[in-house]
Amino acid sequence: MCATLLAAERFFNRFSDIIGAISAVLLLLLVLNVFYDVIMRYWFNDVSIGMQELEWHLYSMIFLFGVAYSLKADGHVRVDVIYERLSVRGRAIIDILGTVLLLWPFCFLVTDFGIDFAQQAYEIGEKSGDPGGLPHRWIIKSMISASFICVLISSLGFILRAINEFCGLEQPHDYDAFKP
Repeated sequence: MCATLLAAERFFNRFSDIIGAISAVLLLLLVLNVFYDVIMRYWFNDVSIGMQELEWHLYSMIFLFGVAYSLKADGHVRVDVIYERLSVRGRAIIDILGTVLLLWPFCFLVTDFGIDFAQQAYEIGEKSGDPGGLPHRWIIKSMISASFICVLISSLGFILRAINEFCGLEQPHDYDAFKP
């Protein structure tokens, strides 16, 4: 049983690492896009509305998918003043309850509304209102639901880590509220 919980945690943590790598690639693409826009604007006096819109699309995806990785990397928001003073088991209980009572309902809610949001954009053929802008606005809108599904999957690794720590199956992760 112990080995199964630890293996499951590692599986979900690998998923989170993949999402983190995807976010890193998206960040690289964003940097290249901004570099292209700057060169085109200041050297060639030319702008592309589509490339400028792609910047905020990429930034949105970096942020949305980065949340799933930050959960695994313990970079999420919590009340550190209370959390850091608790025992390992107390922290594990807070993590389990917070995940089940707060994170999961929020993920289900955003995913459900995000699906409808993207579906409406698809049905009406929504595109950029600017000439030369990006078509198929439903693609970026569907990233909302996709990212919260990824957060939900990553939260399974997070909750398994908390269960493992609560049961004493694994060394507690090094938590330091002031660590960068």
